[in-house]
Amino acid sequence: MIILVRRAAAVCFVGAVLTGCGGAPSQVVRPVSAVSAPAPAPSVPPTLAPGPGGLTPVFRHGSRGDGKVVALTFDADMTADQGARAASGERFDNPGLIAALRSLKVPATVFMTGRWAEEYPAQARAIGRDPLFEVANHSYSHYAFTADCYGLPTVPEERMRADVERAYGAFRRAGVRGALPYFRFPGGCYDRAALKALVPAGVTAVQWDVVSGDAFATDASAVSSQVLEGVRPGSVVVMHCTRSAAPTTEAVVREVVPVLRSRGYRFVKVSELVRGGSD
Repeated sequence: MIILVRRAAAVCFVGAVLTGCGGAPSQVVRPVSAVSAPAPAPSVPPTLAPGPGGLTPVFRHGSRGDGKVVALTFDADMTADQGARAASGERFDNPGLIAALRSLKVPATVFMTGRWAEEYPAQARAIGRDPLFEVANHSYSHYAFTADCYGLPTVPEERMRADVERAYGAFRRAGVRGALPYFRFPGGCYDRAALKALVPAGVTAVQWDVVSGDAFATDASAVSSQVLEGVRPGSVVVMHCTRSAAPTTEAVVREVVPVLRSRGYRFVKVSELVRGGSD
């Protein structure tokens, strides 16, 4: 979906892992060498505290003062009613892009719709199990969470949370492990009502500060120039993992990654930026 504008917002829920133990200590004494080391604590994805009024928080970019880091993010778009188009041969995936990221050793965050995971379960599973990547939520249906959002159908307010949770269910069925509690609004469109509706879902909304312009673009060099001109320390770049709607993205990645590295940038996942906070 073309993403051209950002809207103001504020945002999210902080997850917690509870651990505990009980019972009297054993009276059996074992040599230190025979005592098993404690299991490492589960990794808790960083999230943001609730936004103003307790609304879902919104993250747009990382700290500008923590060095030259940048997160490349890719929206794997597919609306709930595009099954017939996929059946007729239209490709909503982009294996070449994922292969390019792997060959260039670029960490990335893929914001996946549940419908995309259902259409391409093997790819969703492979992305979700590759430590180079992390999977986040882009809704199940890719329907808009506000009215008048690039012509997308609209999710009723009372169904917004269910749509997000349905996407997580699709990820689990596809075999995606550990999808993060991050959510990107379809089209980037949201308002106060949408932020309120998603509070029970416990997600941090993740937007961006650099629009690549890859959606429906045919000139890879123009897209690359837009990315290179926009990136600053802590930037989140929005691109797409959908061949039919963003055919130049693989070429853009192969062009911008070496240039940004030559400028001293290091690529990170969104979770690393969230952990570092923003300013």
